[in-house]
Amino acid sequence: MAAGRTRYLVSYDISDAKRLRQVHKTIKNFGWPMQYSVFICDLDPVEMLILKRDVGDVIHHGQDSVAFINLGPPAHRGRECFDFMGIRAPLPTSGPTVI
Repeated sequence: MAAGRTRYLVSYDISDAKRLRQVHKTIKNFGWPMQYSVFICDLDPVEMLILKRDVGDVIHHGQDSVAFINLGPPAHRGRECFDFMGIRAPLPTSGPTVI
C-alpha cells in the first residue's frame, strides 16, 4: 500500500545569494511558491527525503535555515489552515508535484 501525501509549508532563510537561488530552484521542483521564500509542497515520504537531501546538498548548515512544517493531509475540504491579510495567495489543489 502506498503512503499518502502530506502538505508541508517549506520556508528558508539563506545567507548567500548563489545558494538562495539554488535553494529556490530546488524547492520549486517540489511545490508551489506562495511567496519568494515560502512554498507549499504535497509530498509522499520518499519525495520528502529527496527534497531534504537535495536542499541539504545546497545549503551551508552553519549559516542557512530551512523549515519543513507539516500541515497534515492536503485537500481537506472545510479545513483551512491558512489565514491571509491583504491579497490571498491561491493555494494548490492536491496531487503529485515532483517535476
